[in-house]
Amino acid sequence: MSVPSALTAGLWARDESSPRTPTRRHYLMCPPEYFTVEYSINPWMDPDTPVDTDLAMAQWRSLKAAYERLGHTVEVVEPQPGLPDMVFSANSATVIDGRVLGARFRAAERAAEAEHFRRWFSARGYRELIMPSRINEAEGDFAWTGELLLAGSGFRTDPEAHAEAQEALGVPVISLQLTDPRYYHLDTALFVLETGPQPQIAYYPQAFSAGSLKVLERLFPGAVLGSAADAECLGLNGVSDGRHVVLPLEATDLAGQLEKRGYEPVLLDVSELRKSGGGPKCCTMEIHT
Repeated sequence: MSVPSALTAGLWARDESSPRTPTRRHYLMCPPEYFTVEYSINPWMDPDTPVDTDLAMAQWRSLKAAYERLGHTVEVVEPQPGLPDMVFSANSATVIDGRVLGARFRAAERAAEAEHFRRWFSARGYRELIMPSRINEAEGDFAWTGELLLAGSGFRTDPEAHAEAQEALGVPVISLQLTDPRYYHLDTALFVLETGPQPQIAYYPQAFSAGSLKVLERLFPGAVLGSAADAECLGLNGVSDGRHVVLPLEATDLAGQLEKRGYEPVLLDVSELRKSGGGPKCCTMEIHT
């Protein structure tokens, strides 16, 4: 797969002395009105553990309100009964430059979510809309840096879906292999702090294969590295606008690192949503236009 010439000329190494500049973002979310843990499709999910849907709704509203306070646009998809994980909207589409690549879920329990999101985009005039033929769990395994689409596989998204994404979205794709079942999606182990010609990321090194780790080290030598404690609270499931970084409340090690680099952490309680293996990013699809 092709790589921008910037990578062959040098490596992306951000000037840490330059100011952090937030950019307005466009997010798509779905309220957890029907949220519960009825089945187990990742190591976080335990159907025997009680779930407080009202608390999940309150935490979701706090997350949405935080985005709106920061000046971002938030649109909402109507939740559907019988789809308790629909709150994790990041898994349902990847949108870059107005092109939409839908999702195809590995677990039968989530399969119907893809069509609801496809209809939402279609009703709003998105004409370049493609549904994948390969298993593809969207922004769960795809992270857009503004230059590259980082693409995870190992537990959910098929490796072949990476080439399909490149064709559908017309952007270069870098494949990364996940090795720890707790970090079953790329967005549980990596997120983009800043997009653009000098992108910056944060990630948890132990979640990746040896080869993929070398790729990340080569592409992003100045990346923020999360600790085991950060990863265990899904701290790498963050959302950044280039300055403000929304994180789970417990991700204090990561928040401290980010503050030293000039970012402003926004710590929120997402503990109820974490019972299904989700955090801020899982609840947040970004529409890159």
